[in-house]
Amino acid sequence: MRTATAAALAAALLAAPAVSAEAPRVIAAEVKRVDFPLVVEAPDTARANEAVEIRPQISETITAIHFAEGERVEAGAVLVELADREAKAGVAAARAALVVSESQARRAQELTKTAALSVSELDQRLAQRDADRAALDAAEARLAETRVKAPFAGRVGLRQVSPGSLVTPETVITTLDDTDTIKLDFAVPETAMALLAEGLGVEARSAAFPDIPFRGRVASVDTRVDPLSRSVTVRALVPNEDGRLRPGMFFTVALQREDVPALVVPEQAIVPEQSRQFVFVVGPGDVVERREVRTGRRRPGQVEVISGLAEGELVVAEGTQKVRPGSPVQVEGRVDVAAEAAP
Repeated sequence: MRTATAAALAAALLAAPAVSAEAPRVIAAEVKRVDFPLVVEAPDTARANEAVEIRPQISETITAIHFAEGERVEAGAVLVELADREAKAGVAAARAALVVSESQARRAQELTKTAALSVSELDQRLAQRDADRAALDAAEARLAETRVKAPFAGRVGLRQVSPGSLVTPETVITTLDDTDTIKLDFAVPETAMALLAEGLGVEARSAAFPDIPFRGRVASVDTRVDPLSRSVTVRALVPNEDGRLRPGMFFTVALQREDVPALVVPEQAIVPEQSRQFVFVVGPGDVVERREVRTGRRRPGQVEVISGLAEGELVVAEGTQKVRPGSPVQVEGRVDVAAEAAP
């Protein structure tokens, strides 16, 4: 009796109609090529266009200081005078020796014409004259080193010495910075390297002036890509005629280019898995395929796809958590990826 009941139950279950699983409903988006502005933000520390520590070339005592801290000086301006008594004496001695050797050389040339002096003796006199000229040049160079001058126009820093101080070539007298232009070096991903060009606009912001954008231009792009960060260094120049920006200030730099087309998908279509990125592509028969993609720039609502997708393909934008590779889906609506970005 119990066996018959079990058999009847099994027969009833087999005769019952199978319940088909309904395909998940999803929202899809077409992969489109749209204008996607290149905006790269990177932190950076400002540097002067030119910067140098002012040091003497010789060891000597300071006799006069001709600059005030923080003032602007022109190229060639004398900043510090050093004791020059010995240097002047050396110039006088070298000049006197040259006068003698030049006179002897002229006399030797006259005697050689009458064969009263050999050619070899004339050569010796001429060589002595040339040596004395070189010695005078060296003495005058040493005298010039007693005047420490600004190598370029700029603003001097704090004074580190006093009159009467004995300075050496290791002594820092002050600093000199050309801050009329500020240099900003920042890193840009190599994926955007082909879009970089000299003259491209940048906008820099500092915590010291949060409401003021400082605009400049790309001056150059490094010839090498960092193998670790996969980025290239870009140098921008920012005008600073009013002197508000100082070397060492921290900036956030944004590099902008508006006319850069790119393939994009909705931000929510990207399914990250560890360090890899995937999307679900809706293929023939509405069957989904899980495909790895390489992403690039981002902005709210949109992600650039560098590789893995073609323009016009359909991807799952909403409902990615419900689909499985190789399974069908019901596409009950579409979103326009071109309208996804926040204004």
